[in-house]
Amino acid sequence: MVEVRLAAVQVDVQSNTPVLLLTETGAGGRTLPIFIGAPEATAIAFAVQGVTTPRPMTHDLLRDVLEGLHARMERVVITELRSSTYFAELHLVHGTTTVQISARPSDAVAMAVRTGCPLFVSDELMDAEAVLLPEPQTDDEVNPDELVGQFRQFLDEVRPEDFSS
Repeated sequence: MVEVRLAAVQVDVQSNTPVLLLTETGAGGRTLPIFIGAPEATAIAFAVQGVTTPRPMTHDLLRDVLEGLHARMERVVITELRSSTYFAELHLVHGTTTVQISARPSDAVAMAVRTGCPLFVSDELMDAEAVLLPEPQTDDEVNPDELVGQFRQFLDEVRPEDFSS
């Protein structure tokens, strides 16, 4: 498994579709883009930005249920791409029992952000579907306009059906 971090939730300008960018944490810098729905992107963005709502959203409710049951999310794993659909698993621990629950990647990432658990992608999936996005040499050399331009170029060349979830 390859550990990844949520690098961004962006909107592809051509298709107006949100896309998750999951970037490996170690050397290599590969990124797995996964197109998701707008409500799911909003749920993830709310968690990343620390937005609170008057009543719990679904992912907040699930996190609270896990806490109430004294269970925890150990990790999230994006497992495979089958028939243009990505699959993920929530690995939950309750006492000495570990349970794996199938989930959509968008829901799994939304839960990972809320619980602070690590994100992983299967080796096979990362090898087959990840792309290399250019990275700056050092923090001193970061040019935001150049990075945005490089990302836009990537989005111009990628098709949603290449990474549909």
